[in-house]
Amino acid sequence: MKKRVFVGGLHHESDTFNPIITKEDDIFVKRGTTLLDSLGDDAASGIIKTLRDKNYDVVPSLVARAVPNGEWDYGCYMKLKKELLDCLKTAGKLDAVCLALHGSMRVKGLGAAEGDLLEDIHRIVPDVPVFASLDMHATVTARMMKYAAAFVGYKCAPHTDTFETGVHAAKMAIDYLENGAKPVMRAVHVPFIVAGEQSETSVEPMKSLTGELRKLEKKDGIMACSYLLGFPWADTEENGVTALVVTDGNRQLADTVSMELAQRFWSIREKFGFYNETHDPETCLEKTKESLNAQVYPVVISDSGDNPTAGSSQDVTNFLSLLLRDPVLCHLDPPLVYQGFYDKPLVEAAKKAGTGNTVTGLLGAKYDTEKSSPIPITAKVKAVVEKWGKANFSDLVLLDIGGIDVVVTSGHVGCYDPEMMRALGMQPETRKVIVVKLGYLEPEIRAIAKRSMMALTTGSSDELFSRLPYKKMKRPVYPLDGDFEPDLYYVE
Repeated sequence: MKKRVFVGGLHHESDTFNPIITKEDDIFVKRGTTLLDSLGDDAASGIIKTLRDKNYDVVPSLVARAVPNGEWDYGCYMKLKKELLDCLKTAGKLDAVCLALHGSMRVKGLGAAEGDLLEDIHRIVPDVPVFASLDMHATVTARMMKYAAAFVGYKCAPHTDTFETGVHAAKMAIDYLENGAKPVMRAVHVPFIVAGEQSETSVEPMKSLTGELRKLEKKDGIMACSYLLGFPWADTEENGVTALVVTDGNRQLADTVSMELAQRFWSIREKFGFYNETHDPETCLEKTKESLNAQVYPVVISDSGDNPTAGSSQDVTNFLSLLLRDPVLCHLDPPLVYQGFYDKPLVEAAKKAGTGNTVTGLLGAKYDTEKSSPIPITAKVKAVVEKWGKANFSDLVLLDIGGIDVVVTSGHVGCYDPEMMRALGMQPETRKVIVVKLGYLEPEIRAIAKRSMMALTTGSSDELFSRLPYKKMKRPVYPLDGDFEPDLYYVE
């Protein structure tokens, strides 16, 4: 008789400094046979394919995801959680549960979602082990550790190994079911917060750190090793880096290796820094004009403080206001392109006005009204694309605002893909300057840039943590509190 494994997941990176509440319209759900039959490059797909290839009976529930944003609406979370748990209750006899989780998902009025979900799963199937993939930016809690058998996190940032991490999680479940593996998981907390822009895995120090994890995973008795870096744009007590190890039945080995990994991470804390060219906003503009004079372009600038793929609101206007005051950069040929702003009312107004006509209104600060102010505009509508599939079926409009081509979206979406520009009739390779609401450049936009730099702008994903109003996070924490003797403790 085939062994039966239940699969599903709730997956979100939640920025507590972003006032937007993630609601049902922001969330995309795959259910049942659709989940099984529409595989992609995500962790859930890696789990499903691996189990199927080994002839397991895969019992699907749902996988719900959204673009990083503010905390989830409580009612929406409870509804989707209930749906997943109802699937579990009616699933029949199960041999394992394998989930695709994030690890830094937050719910308004509840807090950390993963521990809550895992505890409820445990109540229903207390004798069935749970294996799960996690995002590299997971915040590991004692509640998560208590109710799961084994976690494994992504080892690449940008996250190009999501499918492979799902494969790894499924293989741990298979090892348990077929080879009698007895997973023992231990995790050590490191009081350190770090942004993805300081921890990309193609460069040091993360290159060596993740290489060490892979070497350890080849040793007998070690099932998984992960550095989970936490999520710096969430004000939570548990925030920080976690060194996590899963062994086959060996508690002492798990204790020793996880502590050694934690100590290693802390010992090189000063080596983390911005390795890409990074400046304050005003300096970015001056450096950009230097590149233009030297005919080195396209120049790609990241508006890092308002990065929707890190959970920011995508409607902070401060950097655009600065550009509009620059007599050179707002008069380029072809125009500077800025991708992009989340402003559903302005998109609706632009669609109503129509291509080639003029729209008048306010741009930005519709959702986050604290970090910037709306910009009054009278703009030409240059292009309209409705329900673009690569942006979660959001509508896109291209507006000429003061000599700058500004992309505006009807939904909260990632802005990293140059295909968005192409969909609106632009050729990004021919543009001299491109601004994206992003942190480190994703591969798609990196391939276009002849020079790239990150602007240390303000917003809910502010790279300068000292400007963020942390209130709940356990202190001291590096680098906010300087150097101190760390309390490296086991999460339990």
